[in-house]
Amino acid sequence: MHNPGSATPDRFAAQERFADGAQFIGGRLTKGTSGRTHAVVDPASGEEAFTYELAGVEDVDAAVAAARAAFPGWAATTPGDRSDALHRFAALLAERAEDFARAESLQCGKPLKLTREFDVPGTIDNTSFFAGAARHLQGQSAGEYSGDHTSYVRREPIGVVGSIAPWNYPLQMAAWKILPAVAAGNTIVLKPAEITPLTSLLFAQAATDAGIPDGVINIVTGTGKEAGERLVGHPDVAMTSFTGSTAVGKRVAEIATATVKRLHLELGGKAPFVVFDDADLEAAVNGAVAGALINTGQDCTAATRAYVQRPLYEAFVERTAALMESVRLGDPFAAGTDLGPLISHVQRDRVAGFVDRARGYARVVAGGEAPGGELAKGAYYKPTLVADAAQDSEIVQSEIFGPVLVVLPFDSDDEGIRLANDTPYGLAASAWSRDVYRANRATREIKAGCVWVNDHIPIISEMPHGGYKASGFGKDMSSYSFEEYTQIKHVMFDNTAVVRKDWHRTIFGDR
Repeated sequence: MHNPGSATPDRFAAQERFADGAQFIGGRLTKGTSGRTHAVVDPASGEEAFTYELAGVEDVDAAVAAARAAFPGWAATTPGDRSDALHRFAALLAERAEDFARAESLQCGKPLKLTREFDVPGTIDNTSFFAGAARHLQGQSAGEYSGDHTSYVRREPIGVVGSIAPWNYPLQMAAWKILPAVAAGNTIVLKPAEITPLTSLLFAQAATDAGIPDGVINIVTGTGKEAGERLVGHPDVAMTSFTGSTAVGKRVAEIATATVKRLHLELGGKAPFVVFDDADLEAAVNGAVAGALINTGQDCTAATRAYVQRPLYEAFVERTAALMESVRLGDPFAAGTDLGPLISHVQRDRVAGFVDRARGYARVVAGGEAPGGELAKGAYYKPTLVADAAQDSEIVQSEIFGPVLVVLPFDSDDEGIRLANDTPYGLAASAWSRDVYRANRATREIKAGCVWVNDHIPIISEMPHGGYKASGFGKDMSSYSFEEYTQIKHVMFDNTAVVRKDWHRTIFGDR
């Protein structure tokens, strides 16, 4: 179960790399002006890895001013030139991939093999996608829809975008917000979570080194209460994009409404994993463990509620528990580690609280505790399987954000789909069946922004990511995301080249 890994793994030297500060404004690193410092803690050891000066309101104002100053020039750049810059950016990210992988593993506790094979390559691919998409931002040609007038539609950049990214995928979430905004001709100020700023800063520096002009991409690293709320409420910010919890998303929406901003929200999830009785049991068990434990369960699309049709239920529970027990916890920088720690001891204790309370009404089949030994210093928690909870219980309805899978039985297909839809969330789901008609029904009737069939978790740059219901609105990735960062203008020409007195008479009568 436990794998301490190598004794002295080579980690990312954050303090040396960001000696000039953890704010990136107008193309350079600066120190924050809040008068307060913050420590980035390695969640695998509990030790401080990087200490920096937090951004204050003045830093947010400076970043917005830099983005506003850069906007006219960047918006006027041709799509081809923006595309070329993003292609150079993608190539530079590939050259610096190991730096990004190590920084992400250090600040998040992700296994290095995950950041090397998933987080960083996914970000590079997303950059390449939007480099191509920059050349395909099209309006619509039109014709004479009103007599002698010709109409067409323009898509234009919005202006300065203020974005807030979460701590669970700091690099990828930063990229998902920065890339479509910049490709469409906007400039951006991004606030990463204060506990995971490293890869956002590396990302902005690489963009500048690739030739994207100063001020187009800015990073302010501060608290949500101070830096985040100022960014969302800033009068010169035309759009807000936020990824995080539904509760905080409501607060963001409240602040943004005061200045009537464009709003993009990607919020919480509680993804159902529906296994019908004709499913390949072995494939479903492997999919459930991978889908539940990805990023130590700190993923809003992670499989959290497995609904298994009764003929397969007990076998599914038994085999899933056995597979979870084989997962190796350990140092994120060690080659044999499958699962790293949670982001912090606070988050670990929050997850443990859900499981401990569930013991009173459900069966904890596997895990359910923090490991001992060397791993006790970090924010580790064993992969956990909980069975037989009631549908309306806390552990079924609330977002846990940890390595916990809850399994419940169902009888009819109608019941399975009804239970899958029975939470406030609707971000992602999966259906497991060898019957194409059964699977197709599930994809139609499960209310979620993504429904996988016989798989759970994969994402691709060409397809959208975003939810239904309390999981928010708007899309990340894909051309749908690209369009989110534009506004539409109708242009109409009078083709007659004469004074249109008939319009005047219609409105004012004869004079």
